[in-house]
Amino acid sequence: MARIALGIGTSHAPQLTLPPAGWGRRAVADRRNPTLVYQGEEHGFDDLVLLRDTSFAAELEPAHQAERHRRSRAAIDELGRFVRESGVDVLVIVSSDHKETFTDELLPQFAVYWGETVAHEPFDQDALDAMPPGLAEAEIANVPETSTVRRCHQELALHLIRETSAAGFDPGASGTLPAGRYGDHGIPHGWGFVLQQVLGGDADIPFVPVFVNTFWEPNPPGARRCHDFGIALGAAIRSFPPDIRVGLVASGGLSHFVVDEELDRRFLDALVTGDEDVLRELPAQVLRAGTSELRNWIVVAGATSGTGLRARVVDYQPCYRSEAGTGCGMGFVTWAEGAHT
Repeated sequence: MARIALGIGTSHAPQLTLPPAGWGRRAVADRRNPTLVYQGEEHGFDDLVLLRDTSFAAELEPAHQAERHRRSRAAIDELGRFVRESGVDVLVIVSSDHKETFTDELLPQFAVYWGETVAHEPFDQDALDAMPPGLAEAEIANVPETSTVRRCHQELALHLIRETSAAGFDPGASGTLPAGRYGDHGIPHGWGFVLQQVLGGDADIPFVPVFVNTFWEPNPPGARRCHDFGIALGAAIRSFPPDIRVGLVASGGLSHFVVDEELDRRFLDALVTGDEDVLRELPAQVLRAGTSELRNWIVVAGATSGTGLRARVVDYQPCYRSEAGTGCGMGFVTWAEGAHT
């Protein structure tokens, strides 16, 4: 039978690949955003500055931002070494689609891609030119320089679809990804970040893409539903007959587009201590905007429960980019045997 051998969780926000000198370009979009979500409520930029009543001046110092970036990149490198040295046979990568692939035509809560291979495509210049300020430079780092075909694990993917369905879920099943926003039928950035940034772009570990609708109304799954789906996903992996080692990956989060350190630290503490109540009871009004990607981590936490793997925080860096406290809480976690002390 298959064995879940490890797990990792990683943020994949643009500030991780955008040099700190360019973080202010991402803040341009923050200043234009009338619905910045903080602690479950929407605020305009100026109102958020007044509400938080905190000086982020020290966090915005170039040297401080450079150190946040350096430590985040070091954590990404550590995750990559952890996966490569583990010798896992396949990765199950759980992430969220920003309507790059699925659209309002059909938006599944959960979906599994079951093709033998998947395209991983570079952006054309028109797509890069249409991106918001600062995003194009970051997104280039999540795609290969030339059209690439990535290996998937079709047999495991089909098994996961059948077994999670038998467990009471109704995952979407995609044998061919939709053309999507860029018309390329390619895997989007939540997976591209793992392939390019964590694994270095040339790793040939086959993977199964699992999609979670973290962002989009009207049907994002609740925290409890995500955790239950994770439990079913983990059981499905462990019932796969071949004797293989499987790694789980959560891609996305933590709090953004407004940094909430209290939420991030409480969430990471719950992963380390195995406090499933905290994970399962996160309210829907908090799981909005970029913070909604915590759902991916909740799925992986559910999948690793009962395996003997324990979570360890490799690093946490709150990366601020404006005086309103906008930015992203960057989290990096491993699940391994004996990791929790």
